[in-house]
Amino acid sequence: MNIRNILVVCVGNICRSPMAEYFLKQQYPQLHIESAGISGLIGHAADQKAQLCMQHLGIDMQPHIAQKLNTELIKKADLILVMSQNQQKHLEQIWPFAKGKTFRLGYWQSKNVPDPYKHDQAVFDETCQLIQNCIADWKQHI
Repeated sequence: MNIRNILVVCVGNICRSPMAEYFLKQQYPQLHIESAGISGLIGHAADQKAQLCMQHLGIDMQPHIAQKLNTELIKKADLILVMSQNQQKHLEQIWPFAKGKTFRLGYWQSKNVPDPYKHDQAVFDETCQLIQNCIADWKQHI
């Protein structure tokens, strides 16, 4: 699989998918990587707690602006990474052509990435660590 465009998807596009997007951008600067939310909070910045997690790792998520998932983004993507099985089913129902290129970020560990939204910093830190671990598993496939 020749992967040039990666799309990371969560619900609001302010917590999990931006963290995953910015990790991927750091590791694969040669690829086009973006994120979106199924019910994206259009125009919002990344959640403060998510930004804090990333700052601790020397990654600046200030430029992030949330966007809503759409057909164009899905068509353009060679690989779509979602946070849960439910999100994968949802995408494949609405956009059947996304089948075969949509996977859970935690696919290799058979894990979902739970939503830290409205939880405390410790939950965000755990989520951030899980996202990093899941991305590491993709290394030989990207």
